[in-house]
Amino acid sequence: MRRPVRSRREIRARVPRGRPLIKRGASDGHSADDARRLRGPVIQVHEVGKVFELGQIRVRALRDVSLRIDTGDLVAIMGSSGSGKSTLMNILGCLDIPTSGRYLIDGVDVSQMDEDDLADLRNRKIGFVFQSFNLVARTSALVNVELPLAYAGLRGAERRRRAERALSSVGMANRMHHQPSELSGGQQQRVAVARALVTNPSLILADEPTGNLDSHSTEDVLRIFAHLNEEGRTVVLITHEPDVAQQTKRVIRLSDGEVVEDRRLSGVHDSPPAIHRQKSAHRRPVDSSAVEVRP
Repeated sequence: MRRPVRSRREIRARVPRGRPLIKRGASDGHSADDARRLRGPVIQVHEVGKVFELGQIRVRALRDVSLRIDTGDLVAIMGSSGSGKSTLMNILGCLDIPTSGRYLIDGVDVSQMDEDDLADLRNRKIGFVFQSFNLVARTSALVNVELPLAYAGLRGAERRRRAERALSSVGMANRMHHQPSELSGGQQQRVAVARALVTNPSLILADEPTGNLDSHSTEDVLRIFAHLNEEGRTVVLITHEPDVAQQTKRVIRLSDGEVVEDRRLSGVHDSPPAIHRQKSAHRRPVDSSAVEVRP
């Protein structure tokens, strides 16, 4: 999920805010109990369009997309290359802004926010998980997980306590001092998930989180997402894998910048689907430490 380059016209159109939208002190994220009580939408997208100008060429990546994702949902966004799913993911993650329409996260319209507020909102409200892990090399798992808290201004002792708790929750308590090169792909993705949840975000966005994993590690990571969702967190996965999408509560499919399918598999506040064995997976015992989540 790379941040797109904005046009000069889009940059000039932004209205600077007089003060930060979100205080940079203590975390304002919701607890699991709060998340269960909340029933409003985390995401509201109203007729969003996105046009990229490439010289004389105008590419319409999104065409009047509207959707709502409620607190506690577990959603898969699917689509082939060029369908607009990555553009939509960038907008949902506040890495880009729409050309037209409105996008609200937790009721806040992001379209006119300045760069500082967008960065602040991303750090406080959204936890990102990437296909390529995006861990800092030659840096321990613990320090990698501490990074978002450092950006939020937390002191060292509190950062470490929260990072240790996040790593323990994804079964990485005995690997927190290892560097990425000393971890398997599945272990690196667990560290990335710990980094995403350490700020207690309202929304977790995962861009092809299982794309670089074998079937066993895929099952482990999906179990972690399912447990996070069971705790009340809203999780949105972007994936091209039908097996992964079928283990969510809702599947949204894009084609040519439009929503062509929006299929509900189970209720928003139902328990997440049981993780079934991947087609290519071999039977083996499940490491229970990988699925215990205590954000």
